[in-house]
Amino acid sequence: MLLLPALHAAAEPEAVAALIADLARLGRVRLVVEADPGTPGHALLTEGRVTVVDGDQPGAGGPPGPPGAVDLSDPAAVCAADPVAVTTGYVRDAADDHGGLRTAWLRAGQALCAAHGSAERALGLLAVLGDGADPRLRPALRDLAAAAPWRVGWTRVAGDVAPPWPGPVAALAAQGGTLLVADLGGTVRLLAADDARPLGRLDHPVTGRVGALAPAPDGTVLLLDERGRLHTVRGRQPRPPYLQRLTEAVTATLTRHPGTALAAISGSVVVGDRLGSVHAFGLTGLHQAALHSGRVTAVAAVESVTPFVCSGGTDGAVRRWTPGRDPDPEPLAERRSPVVALAAAETPHGPVLAAAWADGTVELHRIEQHARLTFRPGPAVRAVAVTEDGALVVGLDEAVLRLERAG
Repeated sequence: MLLLPALHAAAEPEAVAALIADLARLGRVRLVVEADPGTPGHALLTEGRVTVVDGDQPGAGGPPGPPGAVDLSDPAAVCAADPVAVTTGYVRDAADDHGGLRTAWLRAGQALCAAHGSAERALGLLAVLGDGADPRLRPALRDLAAAAPWRVGWTRVAGDVAPPWPGPVAALAAQGGTLLVADLGGTVRLLAADDARPLGRLDHPVTGRVGALAPAPDGTVLLLDERGRLHTVRGRQPRPPYLQRLTEAVTATLTRHPGTALAAISGSVVVGDRLGSVHAFGLTGLHQAALHSGRVTAVAAVESVTPFVCSGGTDGAVRRWTPGRDPDPEPLAERRSPVVALAAAETPHGPVLAAAWADGTVELHRIEQHARLTFRPGPAVRAVAVTEDGALVVGLDEAVLRLERAG
């Protein structure tokens, strides 16, 4: 049984009523709905297999509708109010963008409803606020987000012009102080990691979408195309012959057996496959491990005192493995949702790993300290990167943003 009180308080009552009527026709769920007589929604429901309770009956149940007293242009009021009431208010008031707050709120979506308190909501709004917003909003939201565990370093949002938004993100990687940002059309733009200044484009041979980017320490950039094949963009310095031979061998292997994920560190190229195995091609040979049940969706390699690999799959697990040894028996992290992206780097805080899942959750792990920090931007996460100073970069369909740990 599904009970729906106060249909009249919904932002789009007719659309909700139509959905309820469609559900009722399935015949598997009993639906009881409170609706005001004489409204189009009430008429739709009474014609279907729905039990309708008149909203104007004495003692009719259900909570009152969302309050209309929230100042939708005041960031402090918006962050403190009932998020359902704020969402309803913005949906109803489509003619006024409230200085950019409305667009940011609706873009961040469910994350703001799930956030714990004003600081987290302010952080979520700040992360997707466009550069056309009222200039007073950003400092106000920054103050409101002061108690949050993150600081927003910078954002580039759809519609931004100074500097421009680089487009929907398909893949991300950090190479020194530069970010490589691949869009859905296969263009790889270069941004300054500290402030997102445009630095040009990567001249690469891939046509179509780039599935993964893997900068190597010698300046070479490896790319995995959408068919799972490897391509190489050489750096400014000539590659040592042994590294060139290694890359050629991996390229030939992936032509026959396409990869699903890619990473690189000194002297090693790491590839995931659709059967759940991870392959580390190195100068001393090939190491392999069956780490996941189902497709490997992401891999990351860490250049530390003891180099290691992290992998994620459709099984939702993130696993750690040192090639040549047995994998760690327990997952480093796990959720009931496929892993969509991983990134790792050796930082002043030790090795840091970023992981993103299809449910929109991002985690940043300081592995040696067993410390974890979580962020939910609201929209689906497409890619993540970790900079050399330990900042987290998150790529979305309508934004790319940099987050830094507070304190």
